[in-house]
Amino acid sequence: MADDLNRKGAEDQIKGAGNEFKGRVKDAVGGLTGDSSQQIEGKVDKLKGKVQRKIGESETDVDRDF
Repeated sequence: MADDLNRKGAEDQIKGAGNEFKGRVKDAVGGLTGDSSQQIEGKVDKLKGKVQRKIGESETDVDRDF
């Protein structure tokens, strides 16, 4: 069980980092092209990634406590 939490935590951290990166790119491209909807999508993706990464960190921390 603890290994599953640790693995899921690591997966969430990786996926979260990917979403943050994707969001940064969308935000930057939207800024360069003047596409405000793409910028908003980018900001949403960045926030989603941060939350996902934090959840993964929490899962990993819980695993360490056991």
